[in-house]
Amino acid sequence: MDRLYNGVTYVFDPLHHYWEKDSTQRAVGGMLIAVFSLALIAIELNREGLLPDRLAELTPTSHYMAINLAFTLVLVLEVVSLIFTLPCSISKSVGKQFEILALILLRSAFKGLADFPEPLTIIGYEKELLVILADGGGAVIIFALLGVYSLLRLRMEETRMAGPTLFRFVAAKKLVALIILAIFIGMGVKNCLLLASGHIPHAFFEKFYTVLIFSDIMLVLIAQRYLPEFRAVFRNSGFALATLLIRVALTAPPYSNVIIGIGSAFFACVLTLVYNTFYSNAAQPKRTKAPR
Repeated sequence: MDRLYNGVTYVFDPLHHYWEKDSTQRAVGGMLIAVFSLALIAIELNREGLLPDRLAELTPTSHYMAINLAFTLVLVLEVVSLIFTLPCSISKSVGKQFEILALILLRSAFKGLADFPEPLTIIGYEKELLVILADGGGAVIIFALLGVYSLLRLRMEETRMAGPTLFRFVAAKKLVALIILAIFIGMGVKNCLLLASGHIPHAFFEKFYTVLIFSDIMLVLIAQRYLPEFRAVFRNSGFALATLLIRVALTAPPYSNVIIGIGSAFFACVLTLVYNTFYSNAAQPKRTKAPR
């Protein structure tokens, strides 16, 4: 088993290091700018009827869709970062998932612009505007709750393991992360093939969040093997429930998705606060030695 753990670490660590490098992040940022610019040009050419028929069928005619594409790519990059945070701690990966939920709500708000005419006007589109305001407002509230959650996480004790046991625990989570990364790439390639063949692609982020639910449960079970005490099991299971609520929020209709998303972030904050207040080592009563 140790050979497997060593192999997983040998694969995961270089990938993580490469992704987090400043040069990689700068290259990715440049790619986003290039894709956004090319999308605007392609949409304008399609509006003028200058694209081949096959390409014109795949290219939208609303310039606002270029914004949607840019935010979709930003979400893809955030999901990759999320996958690399899975071995760190369950609470940290949950926080990353709330970051992605906030971005998804912003993306949904910008996506709603596709229903508006050019030049932009709100006359006759009041209902669409309310949905945009709800998604944007929900994203801001989740962003604020994330700040609260981050402060609460500073006091949370993740683990007291050390040595070979800690190495095996982290390596097991790295194995899960590599499997999730492979699934993520496979789903992305499948969606690209569907789009290229003229078929409607799947709801990528919604389906991938379903995969994340099962990965979170697996991480809870792995944690229970190394941290079987009740407080750790309950905390990690509660975080898994928070990710389940995120999944429900992604598939809920307008307005309900915002309420459920805010509720899931609030739930994570309350869970962390309760754990820190009553179950952290600092909250446990000090044992005094009996006098001789």
